[in-house]
Amino acid sequence: MTGKSRIPTNLRTLLILEVVGHSDRALTPTEINEQIGLPKQTVHRLVSTLEAEGFLIKEHASNGYRPSRRLRLIGAGLLHASRFHITRHQILQDIADQVKETVNFVVPEETGMHYLDRIETDWPFRIQMPRGSNVPFHCTASGKSFMASLSKPARSRFVAGLNLKALTKNTHTDEQSLLADLAVCAKRGYSLDAEEFMEDMVASAVPVTDGKGRFVAAIAVHGPKQRLSLDQTENYTEILMDGAQKLKAAIFS
Repeated sequence: MTGKSRIPTNLRTLLILEVVGHSDRALTPTEINEQIGLPKQTVHRLVSTLEAEGFLIKEHASNGYRPSRRLRLIGAGLLHASRFHITRHQILQDIADQVKETVNFVVPEETGMHYLDRIETDWPFRIQMPRGSNVPFHCTASGKSFMASLSKPARSRFVAGLNLKALTKNTHTDEQSLLADLAVCAKRGYSLDAEEFMEDMVASAVPVTDGKGRFVAAIAVHGPKQRLSLDQTENYTEILMDGAQKLKAAIFS
């Protein structure tokens, strides 16, 4: 029996969730166990239990497992409840003070991008999307920031599974058009919403990454085009990137 096989029972599921959470793709029980070293039947049993309880989701095409919405909410909740929530909110406030528009901290969920934190603009004319809102992947700056962070094969598979519903005349409704836009986003390091989600609203977003460069969330700024041009929004990306680096240092250092 190896040292790893003597891992306390109450820690085994946590180690499995840690391994899955660190991966950018779905993992099979065998791949999970390569990093843990438990008896094969034990890992299969624990993974099945985690799936049955809603912490993991199985991708039948690969027979791999990835985090479920329930597990993502736990992770988001831990960030929200910790001292990092205060730091994060202060950094968002600093960004909002500079750009004078609404700033959002947005995380991916099963049904879209979730507004976990938000600083509202002081302008009386504003676009209302309160904290807790979910918005689509394919037509928002934060959603495109997340998709652009994926590898090219994963990005193509993800886009193929989306409903590219037209919400405005500028919404990408063709897979190849969206993929071309995402390639540009990935190369320049930020994404734009050119009235793709709402008429008369523009936005930009940058990724917040962990210590290994993996996407954690997006910082986004948006506003009405009557006050904020797309060029102005794009110019704010340096401020957003600086905030993203501060968040990375605060959360993962």
